[in-house]
Amino acid sequence: MADLSTKFAGIRSPNPFWLASGPPANCGEQVMRAFDAGWGGAVWKTLGEPIVNVSSRYSSVDWNGQRMMGLNNIELITDRPLDVNLREIAEVKKRYPNHAVIASLMVESKRQAWHDIVRRSEDAGSDGLELNFGCPHGMSERGMGSAVGQVPEYAEMITGWVKEAARTPVLVKLTPNVTDIRAIARAAKRAAADGLSAINTINSITGIDLDTLVPRPFVNHASSHGGYCGPAVKPIALHMIQQIAADPDSALPISGIGGISGWREAAEFMLLGAGTVQVCTAVMHYGFRIVEDMIDGLSNWMDSKGFATLDDFRGRSLPNLTEWQHLDLNYKIIARIHPEKCIGCCLCYVACWDGAHQCIHMDRAGNRHVAPQTLEAESRRSLAFTPVNVPAPDPNLTPPHRIPRVDEEECVGCNLCMLVCPVDGCITMERVDNGLPSQSWSQRMGESR
Repeated sequence: MADLSTKFAGIRSPNPFWLASGPPANCGEQVMRAFDAGWGGAVWKTLGEPIVNVSSRYSSVDWNGQRMMGLNNIELITDRPLDVNLREIAEVKKRYPNHAVIASLMVESKRQAWHDIVRRSEDAGSDGLELNFGCPHGMSERGMGSAVGQVPEYAEMITGWVKEAARTPVLVKLTPNVTDIRAIARAAKRAAADGLSAINTINSITGIDLDTLVPRPFVNHASSHGGYCGPAVKPIALHMIQQIAADPDSALPISGIGGISGWREAAEFMLLGAGTVQVCTAVMHYGFRIVEDMIDGLSNWMDSKGFATLDDFRGRSLPNLTEWQHLDLNYKIIARIHPEKCIGCCLCYVACWDGAHQCIHMDRAGNRHVAPQTLEAESRRSLAFTPVNVPAPDPNLTPPHRIPRVDEEECVGCNLCMLVCPVDGCITMERVDNGLPSQSWSQRMGESR
């Protein structure tokens, strides 16, 4: 079995799956239940001077029948007394000495205030500190959170104050609400931070109630921008993780955050350089027990790939990312439609003609010559009664004249037809040998000079 234990920035945990700072890590009882379920660590909901939260707090973006594709929150840091949180941290560490407990911190921008909360958090037994420089709402209006994380000089200054007092590893949590996240990562590294957590939530307004005309979530007929998280932000988080990990001036151990809901997402973050991953929205949606599948899935995948430890594959995908100018312009793939799997929905035809490069045709023998708009309407009716992922459709549902044809000479290999096709494996993108040597745009421009 693969070994999932990790030592991240000097912090040990039995596996790389940590609760992110947020509602699931709001109190000791929750954190202990999470550890019982199998989580390797937890970043406590951010500590600071207690505040008063509003009601309501959350809104979501649902998509195609899936709830909470994206979650927006206007909740602030803990509203529980600091002494209570610190007592509970101490109790959790006493009962679970081998699990990682990280104190997330946010106080006003004064050296002594940071020194005080650092010492108190470490005296309670925290294994490390996470500096919350990312909260995009509420706290930023008080000169904290992203108000610090968006200014490299402030982030460097406060990280330096913390390092003056800290005895445990210091992680800086980065805001994505910047032009270039590497600028803040470099500032943290200059101040001798031990690691980074990325990304925090993205500034957002998820929607507006069209009856009341008030954006969601509403608080007494008003609303505010909030922090966006959940599956929808994963592509943005992966991009920023790669940006940090590939930059020598900002590269530090990274705890990856953003849309992680299963072992596959965890593996993707680690392949781009993350050492641990933090999860919040998925736990809020499905509960602590999702970690069981995350542990089993990652272990089985590592076994299948021959990876014995997390270090064996961490960062392995970084060399496979490059600038566009270095991509091979002569590489060629084309779409292939497999008739035995086609259900005759014609979505590929409609998408190709209306949204791509007009290389899919309905001109087989016996085909009716109809406009894409007509086929689109027929496709919608067909899909309404046709199950998705049918391995061998009933031939009566798929007359020969309903199977599209790809003009391989005109196909540019854009992938759109494969992406819209509702049947797995019905359309595949296959490489063809065009006899041309590999050549990038930068090479071509060099030769032209």
